[in-house]
Amino acid sequence: MGINGIHHITTLASDPQGNVDFYVGMLGLRLVKKTVNFDAPDVYHLYYGDEMGRPGTILTFFPFLGAERGKRGTGETSAVAFSVPSDSLDFWIERLSRNGTDFKGPYERFAERFISFEDPDGMCIELFADASVNGIPGWTGSAAGPRHAVRRFHGVTFTQRDLARAGSFLTDVLGFTAGQSDGNRYRFLIGAEEAPARIDILVEPAGRDARQSAGSVHHIAWRAKDDEEQLAWRKDLSRAGASPTSVMDRSYFHSIYFREPGGVLFEIATDPPGFATDETPDTLGTSLKLPPWLEADRPLIERHLPPLSVPAPNTSLRQEEA
Repeated sequence: MGINGIHHITTLASDPQGNVDFYVGMLGLRLVKKTVNFDAPDVYHLYYGDEMGRPGTILTFFPFLGAERGKRGTGETSAVAFSVPSDSLDFWIERLSRNGTDFKGPYERFAERFISFEDPDGMCIELFADASVNGIPGWTGSAAGPRHAVRRFHGVTFTQRDLARAGSFLTDVLGFTAGQSDGNRYRFLIGAEEAPARIDILVEPAGRDARQSAGSVHHIAWRAKDDEEQLAWRKDLSRAGASPTSVMDRSYFHSIYFREPGGVLFEIATDPPGFATDETPDTLGTSLKLPPWLEADRPLIERHLPPLSVPAPNTSLRQEEA
C-alpha cells in the first residue's frame, strides 16, 4: 500500500466570479463541479480539473466573498505546481503577459524549467515544462487550447521551520522517498516513477506562522484507490499517532483528515465514485449540485449564493487545433 499521488488540493478565495474567470477563463481548467461547502453551505465549493476531473488534476476552492488575504508563513502550503507540455512555457509566458498577469522566470529547479505567478488572491502557482505529460491529451475546451493546456499537478511546496519532523513523517509514515536538495529546499517524492508527486519543503527556522485566509491552501488530499485502502491508511495513521478523523462522505469521494507535524492539513481521498455520479460528462459543472441532506434547503442556499457566469468551452480554439 502506498500513496498514489495527489488527489486534489483545496484552497480559500475571496470572490467566486473572479475565481471562475481566472481558473476557467485564463488558466483554462474546466469547472467540473459547482456545489457548496458542506460545513458552510452559504459558500460555494468549486472544483476545477481536466475534462473529467480526474484525481491528480483537481484544484478546489471555498470562495468566502470579501475575505481578506492570508499571510504567508510557516506551517502552510506556499506554492501549487502544475505540469504543462515540455514546449509550452513560451506559450504561457505570452498568454500571461497578454492578460496582464505578472510572472517570474523562467527558472530552473532540479533540472526542470518553470515560471511562477499569483492568482487573484495571491496564491503562488508554478507551471513546469514536463515531458512526462506530452502524451496526455489536453482538454479540447480549454481556454488555453488543448495543445498547451494544463495537464495535472506537478507538486506542492511547504514552508516549515524544521525539516526533521516533517521529513520523517513523509518517509516513515506516508512512504515518500527523499530526493534532491538545494540550499534550504528539500524534495520528497511518491507515486509512479514516471509521474511522481513532489513535495518540496522550504526550511525557514525563523519564519513566522502563516495565517490562513484568501489565497491560502486549506489542505492537500492524497489518493487512495478505494474505501478498503483508505481504511487501511486510517489504521496505520492511528498507530503512528496522527489522529485521523472518521471517514466523511464528500459525495464524489470519501475522506479522512489529519495533520503532518508541521501543521499542514492532509486528507486521504478515494478515487471513486468521481464527478459523473450526478451529472453526465458533457454537463459537468453546469448546475448547482447539493448532497441529499441539503436538498431540502436548496431554495435558501440558492438565495444566499451569488450568481456565477462560467465561460463556455473554447470551441474556436478547438476548431483551430483540430
